[in-house]
Amino acid sequence: MASTIHTPVKPAAGGLGLFERYLSLWVALCMAAGILLGKLLPALTAGMRGIEFGKGSQINAPIAVLIWLMITPMMMKVDFSSVRNVGRRPAGLLVTLLVNWIIKPFSMALLAWAFFRMIFSPFIAPVEADQYIAGCIILAAAPCTAMVFVWSHLTGGDPAYTLVQVSVNDLIMLVLFVPIVQFLVHGASTLTVPFQVLLTSVIVFIVVPLLTGTLLRFLLVKGHGRAWFEDQLLPKFAPVTIAALLATLVLIFAFQAGNITGRFSHVLLIAVPITLQVYFNAGITYMLMKWLKVEHSVAAPGALIGASTSSSWQSRPRLRSSGRTPVRRSQP
Repeated sequence: MASTIHTPVKPAAGGLGLFERYLSLWVALCMAAGILLGKLLPALTAGMRGIEFGKGSQINAPIAVLIWLMITPMMMKVDFSSVRNVGRRPAGLLVTLLVNWIIKPFSMALLAWAFFRMIFSPFIAPVEADQYIAGCIILAAAPCTAMVFVWSHLTGGDPAYTLVQVSVNDLIMLVLFVPIVQFLVHGASTLTVPFQVLLTSVIVFIVVPLLTGTLLRFLLVKGHGRAWFEDQLLPKFAPVTIAALLATLVLIFAFQAGNITGRFSHVLLIAVPITLQVYFNAGITYMLMKWLKVEHSVAAPGALIGASTSSSWQSRPRLRSSGRTPVRRSQP
């Protein structure tokens, strides 16, 4: 019987669009623009960085709004009724979940601990090692959502299967992100991540866009029909998603401009375990898919999803000492 999973967005005629074709260039330009903004207009940048959802939430409001604009249209594509059809081809999804929720966070914790506690210990202070280990773990524990459909298109992936992978990962993230981060950060460093901060982050960056996208999809499909929703409305959100993505990158690098320029050697050190983690998880995901004879249209996007990290956690949390050793606060 033919699959009834619906493709959310049809590939553009003629192959890759301008944005997808030069994605690396746009990212590099946004990184440079963000650093320039942070250095040339420090007061403006500091003011924007200080806007939070309530005192002590540590959730940056401008970043959150941009993330909503970026993720909500993606969530509107998610047809949760299609999840039941994945049982016909479960191998690709199971491999992706295995890598995302078991291999990736634990391997990242091990790599970060090995590099920052041992290999790079002559170059960084113990308190900085704690911060970097915690940051790497937080990144690894949050699979990317917003760029998944772009990656699927770039690799000639099956967009319907990618949709199922995204929806299942988002549902699992609601349950596993907080306990995994708390367990690994506490185990690999002398710090703990406040539970309230993690919970607020999950609600703001996952629950809100997920519920908003699901509600909008239901109301719009009910009012105008599925064909109109998928063929006419959803493509109109593409410029909004792209603009929000690029603006998010600019703000992230603007907020961290001081750290990037003032501690550039540390940036290079941090890049080492993260880069190794990306290639390791992408490689092991694709090899497992190949071993299980999963088709390329599922294996290639799955490998990129398995190696991805989310930019949703932008503001580095103010971590607390676990009490095992005296820890002083590092400079922001």
